[in-house]
Amino acid sequence: MATYKIQHRTRYAYAAPVIDCANQLMIYPLPDERLTVKSHLVRITGQPEVALFTDYFGNQVGVFSLIEPHAELVIDSLAEVETHAIQFPMDEATAEAQWAHLLGLRTDVAFMDFLKVPPADIEAELRAALGGIVTYGAKPLKQALELSEYVHDNFQYQQGVTSIETPIEAIWRLRAGVCQDFAHLLLHLLRLNNLPARYVSGYVCPREEGVRGAGATHAWVETYVPFYGWLGLDPTNNCIVNDGHVRMAIGRHFADCTPVKGTYKGTGAHTLEVTVHIENGRPIAGNELPDRPTYVQQAPSPATATNSYRKYLDWEQQQQQQ
Repeated sequence: MATYKIQHRTRYAYAAPVIDCANQLMIYPLPDERLTVKSHLVRITGQPEVALFTDYFGNQVGVFSLIEPHAELVIDSLAEVETHAIQFPMDEATAEAQWAHLLGLRTDVAFMDFLKVPPADIEAELRAALGGIVTYGAKPLKQALELSEYVHDNFQYQQGVTSIETPIEAIWRLRAGVCQDFAHLLLHLLRLNNLPARYVSGYVCPREEGVRGAGATHAWVETYVPFYGWLGLDPTNNCIVNDGHVRMAIGRHFADCTPVKGTYKGTGAHTLEVTVHIENGRPIAGNELPDRPTYVQQAPSPATATNSYRKYLDWEQQQQQQ
């Protein structure tokens, strides 16, 4: 059993005041048999009322609006959770029985979304590469572990080379990325081999140095093991997910699990800062956050679009001035 205190701050700073800000939050730890949420507090600029609902995948989602002008939006999440070690799969059934079980899931509504393989121009290349990785005829769990290890060993953990929009083809060519890229690639490889797989957003809570993804939101994958259930695989750290991971959301891909997203009226120029601070069983004196955010993104004002009518008006004005 382990106890973690997790502080997650999201801050938007706008170049000029904005209005009519509507947001969706997926920052609520998911309780289950191995995770107990002891407390959770969300504080938002302006103290708007947050309406909660449960989405299609069982995630808790919050929505709120901030109508009045504001130049800054800060969303603070303060959670204390308790995790328990998982029971590892016994994997006693034969490979034939397990694959037959998985075959029957292809028409099960609860699994169809997690078996669908998005079209990719590199599918033939991926299958050729997997020919030397996967031990065909082996049990599904063994194949899933082999694929997770392949992603970990053959892709470099490197920040700044990808974004949330980077397609699977680019990740494959770059051979580098961050946790969400590792997760999306493993998702694709698992589904390509008829293994149900879903994306998970959350936190990794290290007890030792060298854990990739610590101090920020993290991403990994869950694959379905026949006669056992969903098992988490973290390709970024090449491990089976246990009591050091805390789930916030599950879905088909990142877009289903985005921690904070929304719209507003006003300037497009803004800065996004995300800070995550995790403590293992020790009190957080004064609720301090690290001096520097763990993630910063600056968005400049988009260029003004010019359509044909606007070009005509500009041309007409030039003619009148001559």
